[in-house]
Amino acid sequence: MLDDTDRRILRYHLAEPALARAELAERAGVTPATLWRRLERMEQDGVIKPAVAVINWRKLGYEVEVSLRFTLDKTNPRAFDEFIAASRDVPEVIGIETFLGRVDVRLNVIARDMAHYQEVYRRRVLALPHINEVEALLLISTIKDSDGLPL
Repeated sequence: MLDDTDRRILRYHLAEPALARAELAERAGVTPATLWRRLERMEQDGVIKPAVAVINWRKLGYEVEVSLRFTLDKTNPRAFDEFIAASRDVPEVIGIETFLGRVDVRLNVIARDMAHYQEVYRRRVLALPHINEVEALLLISTIKDSDGLPL
């Protein structure tokens, strides 16, 4: 799977994702062509996800983030599919995760302020199908947010 050179490339890439490829190759001790081939292979193998823009929602005026944890009414065999499909249509939902355990689904919701959140919650979230229970966790601060692994 990954050899020491791949891990070294990944360590430097994680430490400074915006680093120019030529500089990344130099730091990792490989040629630019080798770096390109290895990065391309790791992307094709799914080790590295394609680059995406990471948006700071707060800079765009969204000051509230809430994690909503749902237990669904599982008497309907389509409950998960229908709940998730409807959740995708709520523009303020920025994340959907499913779980095994007491919680079935978690939605991450953003809002401009508490009044906006209340409107989203009442009009859109509570209208989602098959809700048995819902618990809201208001995000106060993010202490660690990293996709990095110890390589």
